[in-house]
Amino acid sequence: MKRIISILLMAAFCDWMKMRMEGLSGCVPILLYSKKRKVEEAIFFNISYETFYQLHILIYFTDVTPSEQEDLFIRKLRQCCVAFDFMDPMADLKGKEIKRSTLNELVEYITAGRGVLTEPVYPEIIKMISANLFRTLPPSENPDFDPEEDDPTLEASWPHLQLVYEFFLRFLESSDFQPAIGKKVIDQKFVLQLLELFDSEDPRERDFLKTVLHRIYGKFLGLRAFIRKQINNIFLRFVYETEHFNGVGELLEILGSIINGFALPLKVEHKQFLIKVLLPLHKVKCLSLYHAQLAYCVVQFLEKDATLTEPVVRGLLKFWPKTCSQKEVMFLGEIEEILDVIEPSQFVKIQEPLFRQIARCVSSPHFQVAERALYFWNNEYIMSLIEENNHVIMAIMFPALYKISKEHWNQTIVALVYNVLKTFMEMNSKQFDELTASYKSERQKEKKREKEREELWKKLNELEIERRSALTETSNNSVPATTAPATRTRP
Repeated sequence: MKRIISILLMAAFCDWMKMRMEGLSGCVPILLYSKKRKVEEAIFFNISYETFYQLHILIYFTDVTPSEQEDLFIRKLRQCCVAFDFMDPMADLKGKEIKRSTLNELVEYITAGRGVLTEPVYPEIIKMISANLFRTLPPSENPDFDPEEDDPTLEASWPHLQLVYEFFLRFLESSDFQPAIGKKVIDQKFVLQLLELFDSEDPRERDFLKTVLHRIYGKFLGLRAFIRKQINNIFLRFVYETEHFNGVGELLEILGSIINGFALPLKVEHKQFLIKVLLPLHKVKCLSLYHAQLAYCVVQFLEKDATLTEPVVRGLLKFWPKTCSQKEVMFLGEIEEILDVIEPSQFVKIQEPLFRQIARCVSSPHFQVAERALYFWNNEYIMSLIEENNHVIMAIMFPALYKISKEHWNQTIVALVYNVLKTFMEMNSKQFDELTASYKSERQKEKKREKEREELWKKLNELEIERRSALTETSNNSVPATTAPATRTRP
C-alpha cells in the first residue's frame, strides 16, 4: 500500500514540475525522501520553484508557430528570473548554462524579430530585468581602494548580467518599443533602483548602466526632471556626506549629453545645478576619477550662456587646492578649457583674480604646477586676450616672473619664464621697462628693510645678553640671609 501511495505522489510531483516548466506559478507541497532510510516518509514543505527546480531547455522560437511565440517568450522570460550562486563556480553548472543559452536566444529574438513586443510582454520583461539586476551591492573589499592603482572588484555573475543588460538595451532601442506602454512599468521606483546600481565597483556594469539610463531619459519625457533631481541628490550626498560613489564619472557623462540639449535661455534650476552641485564636486579628494567629465559639463554650460563665466571662475578660485599639486594641475587644465571659449567681455571681469592665482601657481616650488601655468602662453587665443589687456596682466605677473627667473631651482621653468618675459617685453616695452625699474626699486627698499630688521634684532640680542649678565653678577654678589634657629634654655 505504501508503495502505491509513493508512486502516486511521485506522479503528481512530476506533473507539477511539467506545469512549472510551461510557465505556471505557485507553490505546492513537495515530497522529500531520505536516502539513508528505506522507510518512505513524506515531509511536506512549501518550496518555491526557483529554489528547488532545475532549469530545463525550452523549445526554440523557430519550432513553434507565430501565434505561440508570445507565450513561449513569456515562459523563457520567467525561466530567466532564476538566480544562481556565482560565488561557487562549480554549483549548478547545468542550470547556469541553460540560463545563459536562453538569454542569448532572447537577445537574438528581440533584435531580429518584428512585432514581438506586444503589451503583455512588457511587465514580464521588466520583472526579468529587475530580478537579475536589482540586488544589494556588496561592501567594498578594500576600504582604501584606489582606482588608479588597485584592480576593481568584478561582478561574479557577469556572464548572466551582461546578457541581461544587452537584452535591456535591445528592448529600449527596438523599433517596436512603445513608450506609452513602457511608462507603465518603467516608473520612478524602477529608475531609482537603476541609479543605485551606479555604485557598482565593476566598470563594465557602470558602462552599460550609463547607456541604459541615457536611453530611458531620451524616451520618457515624464521621467527627465526626476532623473536630474535624483542625480543631484547623489552628487550632494557624495560631496557633503560620503565622498564615495563609484559612478560619478558615468553620471557626469550622461549629464554632459543632457546639458548639450538644454534649450536657451537656460532655466534657473539648471544654473543653480551648475553653481551648487557641479562646482562643489571640485573639492572632493578623488577629483581625478571624474575631472575630465566634470570639466566637459562646466564648459558646456559656458558655451550655452557666457554670463555664467564669472561665477564659475570665482567658484573654481574658491575651491582651489592648497596642498595637492595634482589637483592644481587639473584646475589649471580646466581653466585653460574655459579660457578657450571665453568671450573678451567676460575675460575682463575675471582677469585680475584669475591671474593673481596663476602668478601663485607660476611661483609654486612644484615644477609641474609652474610648468602647467606657464603653458598658457603657448595658447594663441589666450595670448590674444592677454595682449588686449597686457597693462593689467603684466603688472600682476611681472614680480613673480622676475623673481622666478633669478631664484627657481628648475632650469626648464626658468627657460619658460624667460620666454614669457620676452613676450611681455615685445607686447609693451615701455611698461616692461617701468615694471623692471619699479621692481628693482622695490627690491632695494625691501633689502634695506631686511637689513634694518636684522640690525634691530642684533641690538635686541645684545641688550638681552647684557641684561642676563647683569642679573648673573647681582645674584653672585648678593649674600643670602641666614636665620639662626631659636634655642630654649633648659630649666
